[in-house]
Amino acid sequence: MDYKKTDASPTTITRSMRQLNEPTGNLYESVAIISRRARQISQEMKQELDSKLSEFATATDNLEEIFENREQIEISKFYERLPKPSSIATQEFLEGNTYFRNPSDEEEAK
Repeated sequence: MDYKKTDASPTTITRSMRQLNEPTGNLYESVAIISRRARQISQEMKQELDSKLSEFATATDNLEEIFENREQIEISKFYERLPKPSSIATQEFLEGNTYFRNPSDEEEAK
């Protein structure tokens, strides 16, 4: 997923408990879904950042290379400015873009 084009707020905002409760009917279940999705997003972002920064890895480091590598610093700053994974996950959940299912509900339907 392209996290650079998300509508999630980069700052903390207050959410309505009723909005979070609507999709599942249970606030705690909604929070659990959001937290799992936030963990997935966090892992994906970390892997992407690590792959980009691995291009700059060298076998020997000297002080001049560490302070002069502006591209690496710019990449790191870009990822720091992105919205937090929990904000992205909450936005996805509220927009209905998160797939979730409850196995206990499926068993009861049988």
